[in-house]
Amino acid sequence: QNAIELGISKENIILDPGMGFGKTAQHNLQILRRLREFDALDLPLLVGMSRKSTIGYVLDLPVDDRIEGTAATVAISIANGADIVRVHDVKEMARVAKMTDAIVRGWEPRSDS
Repeated sequence: QNAIELGISKENIILDPGMGFGKTAQHNLQILRRLREFDALDLPLLVGMSRKSTIGYVLDLPVDDRIEGTAATVAISIANGADIVRVHDVKEMARVAKMTDAIVRGWEPRSDS
């Protein structure tokens, strides 16, 4: 609300809950579960959980081995309303995002006309 009051157009605002910044693993997991609560703000929602320490804590894995955990957080984020996901493994996560989006928001086959 402050940004809009300061003259920033709503079209230029993206909401980012700041996953991992000053939060415990439990906080981050709770935010992922409750992303739909941000819907009331009527702003695009960005979630960046790629390779985060929360994934490492839950799966007990080093940063370079967190692709499956990242895939789970990408899918859950989209299912819970995220419009944008920030990731490191773009090719793999684009596939996860596309499949999740098709399940959650619907999919139409391409017409080959």
